Amino acid sequence: MTVIAAIDQELSMTEEEIREAVYGMGRAARQAAYALAVLDAEAKNVILRAMAKELRKQSAGILAENAKDVEAGAERGLSGAMLDRLRLNEARLEAVAAGVEQVANLEDPVGEVLDERTRPNGIRIEQVRVPIGVIGIVYESRPNVTSDAAVLCLKSGNATILRGGSEAIHSNRAIAAALQAGGETAGLPANAIQLIPFTDRASVQVMAGMDEYLDLIIPRGGKGLIETVVSLARMPVIKHYDGICHVYVDAEADLKMAAEIAIDSKTQKPSVCNALETLLVNEAVAEEFLPLLVAMLGDRELELRGCERTQAILGDRAKAATEEDWGTEYLDYILAVKVVGSQEGAVEHINRYGSQHTDCIVTKNAELAERFLRNVDSACVFHNVSTRFSDGEEFGFGAEIGISTDKLHARGPMALRELTSYQYRVRGEGQLKAPVG
Repeated sequence: MTVIAAIDQELSMTEEEIREAVYGMGRAARQAAYALAVLDAEAKNVILRAMAKELRKQSAGILAENAKDVEAGAERGLSGAMLDRLRLNEARLEAVAAGVEQVANLEDPVGEVLDERTRPNGIRIEQVRVPIGVIGIVYESRPNVTSDAAVLCLKSGNATILRGGSEAIHSNRAIAAALQAGGETAGLPANAIQLIPFTDRASVQVMAGMDEYLDLIIPRGGKGLIETVVSLARMPVIKHYDGICHVYVDAEADLKMAAEIAIDSKTQKPSVCNALETLLVNEAVAEEFLPLLVAMLGDRELELRGCERTQAILGDRAKAATEEDWGTEYLDYILAVKVVGSQEGAVEHINRYGSQHTDCIVTKNAELAERFLRNVDSACVFHNVSTRFSDGEEFGFGAEIGISTDKLHARGPMALRELTSYQYRVRGEGQLKAPVG
C-alpha cells in the first residue's frame, strides 16, 4: 500500500460522522472560550511556556510524524519548494518552540483600554479590548502554522479550531496534541486548541456554516481554498489571499541596491507569500539594470519570464511572459519581469495585477517614494526594503496568523491585537434616562 493510500484509509469518515465531530468540537470550543476569557496574562504565559517545553519533549515523535507527510508529499509530486515548506527538522522545530516562548513574552492586548470618557451625567465609559471568542483557521501545507495560530489565539484569549491540509496532517496532529497536552499541565482549559483530525473537504463546509460556534474564520492557502471559504461562510472571514508581490526599480534607484533587494525578495525563501513575484523596471534604467541583475544572480537557478523589452535586453536568459504570468503567485524560483515607462505605469500594473499584499519601490527620490506609498493600494508598501520583511515577527508583533489582504477589520500582518475585538464598559451611580414629555 502506498503512503497516500494508507493515509486516506486512516482518515476515512462519512459526511455525517464529519458533521457530528466538527459540531462537537464547536460546542466544546465555545465552553473553552468562556474559560480562556477570564485568564490573566501571567496565567496564559505560564501555559505558553509549558507548551514550548512539551514541543521540545515530543520533538522526536513530531519529526517522525512529519517524515510521513514529507514522504507522502514526494509521492504526490509536490515541488521542491513545497516539500521544503512542509519539512521539519530539529532546528525548525526548535524555532517553533522558541516562537511559542516569544509570544509568552509579548504584551497581552486583552484588557487594554482603548478609550475612556466621562459623560456630563457622570456615566463613565471605557472601550476595552476583549477576545473575539472562537476562531476557526483553515490552512494548507506549513505545519508551523498549527503552532503559530494556536498560541496567538491562546494569548489573545480565543479558543481555536484548526483545519490543516492533507499534506501535513500527521505533523499537525502531533503538534496540536503536544500543545494541548503541555498547556493542560499548566491550566489550559480543555478543548481550547482543537485540530480537526481528518482532511475530507466536507469539514471545511461544516466549519463555514457553524456560525453559532465560530465567531470568525480565517482561511490561509491557495485562491481556491479561500474562495471556497468565502462563498460558504456564515460568519466574518479575514482573507489571506495570494502574495503577488512587486518590486519597482525607479529611474532614480541605486541599481546595486535594487538588484540586492530584488534577489533577496525572490530567492531568500521563494515558497512564502511575501516573496517577490513580479519585478518592474523603469525603461530609463532597464538596459543597465537587467544585465546587472543577471550578473548578481550568479549561479542561482532563477527562471526569468519577461516582456518583449526584457527579452530584447536579456536575450535567451528570459523566456516570454504571458498575460497569466502577471497575476501568478509562483512560490518557486520563477520571476516575471516587465519594463514600464514610468512610476505611474508601475502603480497601474500593481493595482491591476497585484493581490494587495506587499509592494516595494527602490529609489533615491523620497518624494517619488511617498507618492508610490500613497498610490499603491496594498496592505504593506515598502521603500528600499526587501518584501521578505512583510512579516509579523519582523514588525515586532511576534508570530502571526497571516497577512490579511482585507481592509476590515485587520490588514497586513495579523498578530495579537488583530485577534481581539472590544466592548464598552459603562459604570454609573444610578443614573436614569429622563422620561420623554
